[in-house]
Amino acid sequence: MFKTTLWTEVLKAARFPAQSGSPAFADLYLAYWYPLYAYVRRRGLSPSEAEDIIQEFFTHLVSKQSLAGLQREGGKFRSFLLRSLENFLSMHWRREQSQKRGGGQRPLSMNAPDGEARFALETADAETPESTFEKRWALALLEHVTQQLKDEYVRLKKEELFVHLGDYLQPDRNGLPYSALIPRLRMSEGAIKVAVHRMRQRYGELLREAIASTVSSPDEVDEELRYLISVVGR
Repeated sequence: MFKTTLWTEVLKAARFPAQSGSPAFADLYLAYWYPLYAYVRRRGLSPSEAEDIIQEFFTHLVSKQSLAGLQREGGKFRSFLLRSLENFLSMHWRREQSQKRGGGQRPLSMNAPDGEARFALETADAETPESTFEKRWALALLEHVTQQLKDEYVRLKKEELFVHLGDYLQPDRNGLPYSALIPRLRMSEGAIKVAVHRMRQRYGELLREAIASTVSSPDEVDEELRYLISVVGR
């Protein structure tokens, strides 16, 4: 079934700004704070400025202060999120900071030191702020799907299987030959191949579901999947 989880939450918040919104709406943005943080850093802002901006941006959106004035861009949630940040940077953040210098409590948390450590490991290549955001968004989505799959295997009490076979999710990944896993998993090579096939199949299902929740039409899922693969491969 086609799902529009992200857009459903956003549009509901825009239609009913007086409602506080569900915790899932806040979690939605917190799950993708790093692509936005990397985007702001790539634009030349300092770590402390980037941290402040992203903190305020999340708080601003979650508190429903301006969602009704935001528009979809191409029907894709990632485009909406980046457009929202650009709008916030140009119209809100600097003004709000000038009005409340001296600080204030931050109701949302993010691991800024971890974000800066990740950013420091990235090469200072010819990536633009926009391409940086796109790639980090794609990687964040893949990480989210992988975690979903792992959680499923844990619930099914098959965590050991995921630990040993997780590296085989991508067909082009180099790893141990299946025969080397026979004594570890106490399974035949044929059974291991079947388990890898099922894991990849379920991963693909979860990935499509995740992508479906970030676009406005089921017709866009395949296009977005191809785009995600191309971005990660850059």
